Amino acid sequence: MELTRLFQKCGLSGSVYFTLKKCDGRTKPTPRKGSVEGVEPSDNKCLLRAKDGKKKISTVVSSKEVNKFQMAYSNLLRADMDGLKKRDKKSKSKKSKAAQ
Repeated sequence: MELTRLFQKCGLSGSVYFTLKKCDGRTKPTPRKGSVEGVEPSDNKCLLRAKDGKKKISTVVSSKEVNKFQMAYSNLLRADMDGLKKRDKKSKSKKSKAAQ
């Protein structure tokens, strides 16, 4: 829901930056020296961050919920990508003929 609000707020002007990275669920970094004494993560997770110029939102998605999240995210992108410029087909065809 917050991501939907962020896309609507940016509207036609502005950008939303979206990052995705692997997350093991730890809140503290692992020490460089010595053995690692801790619980090994049993489930791989993804950390997702979205931000515009001012507001930042983030969430963690488990591997079991990735498909559900991707479907919801793709539907959100399809609904909110109305500010894109249309491609000019005439200029592209002229460039390809000139290259031949």
